[in-house]
Amino acid sequence: MDLAKKLVVLLVLGLVFYLIERVLGNRRRASVLRGGMWVDVAYFFVLSFVKLLPKILLIVPAFLLIALQLATPEEFRSNLYRGFGPVLEQPRWLQVVEIYLLVDFSGYWIHRLFHTGAWWPFHAVHHSSEDLDWLSSVRVHPVNEVIDKLAQATPVLLLGFDPTTTLGTVVFFTFYAIFLHADVDWDFGPLRSVISTPVFHRWHHSKDPEAIDKNFAGLLPLWDILFGTYYMPHDRMPQNFGVPEKVPAGFFGQLWHPFSGRFGRKGPTPPAG
Repeated sequence: MDLAKKLVVLLVLGLVFYLIERVLGNRRRASVLRGGMWVDVAYFFVLSFVKLLPKILLIVPAFLLIALQLATPEEFRSNLYRGFGPVLEQPRWLQVVEIYLLVDFSGYWIHRLFHTGAWWPFHAVHHSSEDLDWLSSVRVHPVNEVIDKLAQATPVLLLGFDPTTTLGTVVFFTFYAIFLHADVDWDFGPLRSVISTPVFHRWHHSKDPEAIDKNFAGLLPLWDILFGTYYMPHDRMPQNFGVPEKVPAGFFGQLWHPFSGRFGRKGPTPPAG
């Protein structure tokens, strides 16, 4: 996507979330500008020009499918590969539902992994936003982004799902991830334990001790409920965002941060569950 198209996307998202956060959500911050905003804009533009991600996402599953003789190199070279096995005999809508469930489930576990040990410094970059809003969602270290997408896409493709159907879910998951960071106190009332909401995910970003290592799911809180990481108090809203260790404020400093070896925190212990 070229610079002009990215600029249009940024402006459209800005208008959409101006409506969500400031008109519908009664956002509390007076100014449109906030600390770290230009760093997030840099992530939005610079990382969008990393052309390796789509290729990386296909290399690993393609290699495994060829090694297992479930596909041929010619199918991938000519873009003719469309999956295999019983899953393709299902209605397309059912395949989409199954992909959402599989991606959300694997995403839950890879998210938990990034909260542990040597993985944490990469994910700490995303958590370093202290003034959380929709634009904060794009502050993701490239290593975090590649591993996350690869770990979610590979199992789905190895099960035989059509790559075009699989990639078709990306737009929804991307927009919903942005929405979850929005500066609104929305928990969807009776659906607060059924589907992830901005309040649900903003608790995940909170530094409050009770909220640490909670609410990893991207779409269904069911996974957090099942594995003991669900946290949604009724009497207060999430606040006090950021990380306890020092993360550089600048874009390039954040890219280098996981490799610098200057961490005060090795990562939280994964919760039992």
